Amino acid sequence: MTDNALTIRAVPGPGFVAGCTVSTWLHRGALAVPVAYVLIGHAPPRRATETAESVEVGLLGMVDAMRLRPAAERVPIVGARLIMRGPYVALDYGHPAYFMRLRDPGAQWRAHVRAGGHVCLTIGLDPIPPGAGPDAVGAYLDRVVATGRAYMGATTLRNH
Repeated sequence: MTDNALTIRAVPGPGFVAGCTVSTWLHRGALAVPVAYVLIGHAPPRRATETAESVEVGLLGMVDAMRLRPAAERVPIVGARLIMRGPYVALDYGHPAYFMRLRDPGAQWRAHVRAGGHVCLTIGLDPIPPGAGPDAVGAYLDRVVATGRAYMGATTLRNH
């Protein structure tokens, strides 16, 4: 085996995804067009079978499956990965049989996506506790981006 060997990480199933922390918001900054965001992290290990390493491997399996890139690089377009049915929104995170439901991203977020707006999808590798508010999420993003522990991609709504 060479140093350049390809690492293939499995895409985690619904048990892992249920432990993920997901935040969604619509940013209307100085940009002419608002941008919707999805941040996916994971709570600190809580099951007997979970470790910080196993959680990171699960998140990196999602990163690989969605072709996300380090946040310091140019954000790639990763395809149409969002599915909306009425108020329900799900993310195709790369598993062959399961989607990740995004709980109540809000009417403005859904309207932006329904109108064809892009969504910046971010996975952070450091633990983030459930229920983190906007200030905590902002500080978390600053930290994981600065330390190279965040991966990003741009996605849109799937039309079928």
